Amino acid sequence: MDDYDVEEDEFEFSRNYFLAKESGKSGKKSARKLSEIDLVDEQDLRAELSNIEPKHEKEAALLINSYKSLYNEWVFELRYGFGLLLYGFGSKKTLLEDFASTALTEYSVIVVNGYLQAINLKQVAMAMAEVLWEQLKLQPGSAFVGLHKNQQPFNSRSMDDLIAFLDGPHASENECFICLVIHNIDGPGLRDSDTQHLLARIAACSHVRVVASIDHVNAPLLWDKKMVHVQFNWCWHHVPTFAPYKIEGVFHPLILTHGGASQSVKTATIVLQSLTPNAQSVFKVLAEHQLAHPDEEGMPIDVLFTSCRERFLVSSLVTLNSHLTEFKDHELVKTRRHSDGQDCLHIPLSKEALEKLVQEIYQ
Repeated sequence: MDDYDVEEDEFEFSRNYFLAKESGKSGKKSARKLSEIDLVDEQDLRAELSNIEPKHEKEAALLINSYKSLYNEWVFELRYGFGLLLYGFGSKKTLLEDFASTALTEYSVIVVNGYLQAINLKQVAMAMAEVLWEQLKLQPGSAFVGLHKNQQPFNSRSMDDLIAFLDGPHASENECFICLVIHNIDGPGLRDSDTQHLLARIAACSHVRVVASIDHVNAPLLWDKKMVHVQFNWCWHHVPTFAPYKIEGVFHPLILTHGGASQSVKTATIVLQSLTPNAQSVFKVLAEHQLAHPDEEGMPIDVLFTSCRERFLVSSLVTLNSHLTEFKDHELVKTRRHSDGQDCLHIPLSKEALEKLVQEIYQ
C-alpha cells in the first residue's frame, strides 16, 4: 500500500509539472526589454565606489610590511635564475612597484601592465634589448665597448633575433640581467596561448628575470609543465593584500553602467597619474599642440621629438617611442596618416575634454 501511494505521488508530481509547462506556453510573455533598464552612469558609480571607506587599514599595513621582510629572499631567488609569481586576493600592483623601486635598484627594470586590453610584446622585447645593450657596453672587457648604437638596430630585428640577443652569452657575470615586472600576466592582453609561449621564451633567456602577479583563479591553466618548471621557473608566493583593484579596474567596464565624455576624461586622468612625470610632460606637449592647432590632423612624430628634446624631456627617439608605446597601449594616443603621407599623433578627445584633462593633471 505504501508503494502504491509513492507511485501515485510521483505520478501527480509529473502530471503537475507538464501541466505547468503547458500553461506557461499559452501565458502572456513580458514585453519588457533589457534595453529599458535604467543604467547608472559609470562615472557616478565609480565616484560612489571611491567614497567607500577602507576597512582594516592597520591590519593591511602590517600584512604589507610582513611581505617587505621577504624582499631579500625574493632577490636571492631572482639572482639564482628563478622567476617570482605573486598570487592571492587583492591588487599586488603597489607591492610589486615597491619591491622594484627598493630591492631592485641595482638592476634595470621594465614594467608591463598586463591588465591593458592590448600589449605589443615586440616593443617590450625591443626595450629590453636596448637596456641590455647599454648594460653590456659598461661591462669591463666587453666586446660591445666602443661600438656605435647604430650598429645594433633592434627596431628592424625579428622577435627570434631579439630573444636570441637576450639569451646570448654576452658576459661572464650572471648579474647582468633585466627584471621584467608584469602586472597581471593573466590579463586580457596576455591571456592567449601564443603570447604566453612567447613570454615563456623571453623568461627563459639568460639575461632576463620575470616578476609577475596573477589574479584569475584559472591562471595556472595558461601554462604546461615545461613552461612552469623550465622556462618561467616559478617560485610561487602567496601574498594576499586585500587592496582594491583601482587601477586595474579602470580598464574594465562596470556591469549595468554606461559611459560618457566625463568618463573618458576620468579614465585618462587616472592613467596619466600612474605614469612617470616625464611621460606626463611628453603628453602635455602633445596636448598643448593639439589645442593650439585644432584644425590640423595631428602632430608629426618628428615635430614632437624636436619639441620634447628642446625641453630636455627626451634624449633620443628610442625614449620618445617608449613613451608613445605606453600612450598607445593605454589608448591615450592614436596614430593618423597625414595627407602628405607621414604619421601624426592625435589624442582621441574633444577640445573641451582635453582642456579639462590638462587642467586636472597639470594644475
